[in-house]
Amino acid sequence: MDTPVFKIGIDGGGTKTEFILTDATGAITARRLAPGCNPSLIAHETVHTLIVENLRALTAAAQQHHPNARIAHTLFCMAGSPAFWREFGAQLTFCGQVQTCGDSIPVLELATGGAPGLVLHSGTGSFVAARAPDDSIHYAGGLGWRFGDPGSAHDLGRRAVARTQLELQGWADRSALSRAVCTATGCNDAPALSRHFYTPATSHVAVAGLAPHVTAAAAAGDPAAVAIFEESLGGLAALATMVVNRLFTPSLQGKIPCGLSGAILQTSLALALLEKSPGSRVAFRLITDPPIEGVRRMLARL
Repeated sequence: MDTPVFKIGIDGGGTKTEFILTDATGAITARRLAPGCNPSLIAHETVHTLIVENLRALTAAAQQHHPNARIAHTLFCMAGSPAFWREFGAQLTFCGQVQTCGDSIPVLELATGGAPGLVLHSGTGSFVAARAPDDSIHYAGGLGWRFGDPGSAHDLGRRAVARTQLELQGWADRSALSRAVCTATGCNDAPALSRHFYTPATSHVAVAGLAPHVTAAAAAGDPAAVAIFEESLGGLAALATMVVNRLFTPSLQGKIPCGLSGAILQTSLALALLEKSPGSRVAFRLITDPPIEGVRRMLARL
């Protein structure tokens, strides 16, 4: 009797975790969506339960297609400690051959298709990932919301709250951005805004949720929002320039492929800023597919 082969791919971050089940042709036959699973942010027991429950659900889905179906490979593309995920994967006994890598690799796959190049990603956090001409993989940034992540939704939101506080305290002129922050939070004075964001009930994701107000106000020309956007994106651009200059010699023929992933980086304001640096040495490509599509493409090669 035939034994159909399936593969499982996982894209796990701090905000959400996506799971896919693919068949022998690489087509997705089942999906699962769960909360974030970064072990640096979430209790390890919670992470274990979340991952195992969804893996077993996908295994059951494969067996619904065929009772003799087996999982040949499982690919973890995860945020958080690489050592944690290697140890986690080594303990799984029902997922076939398990491989683990960082959550930046699927985005890099979408940007370069396995060729030398780099990708800038901005979601809740941000990072730069690159494949050097010698095929080595490099990662820059991605330090998390406590330590920066320039150009990310969290960094934009953090800066917007700080600017709004300054205005509410009377030290800067009121801006369209601060009015948007006050409306979004329901807070109209500095103490209330502080209480809102320092309570345990308000997570760092809520700060990132203010980013669309920054991009909208900046697109409308609000000076405070434009300054915040340029300062934040400038930090990511500087990081990308550092990576380009270190890994890719000027003698390389043609421009270096550079993917831009995430809605923030695909705004006209961001593109104009990035064209200045590192734009002179790279060819930008907008990444419109989600990271889980990069996982699917990687699975197809296993």
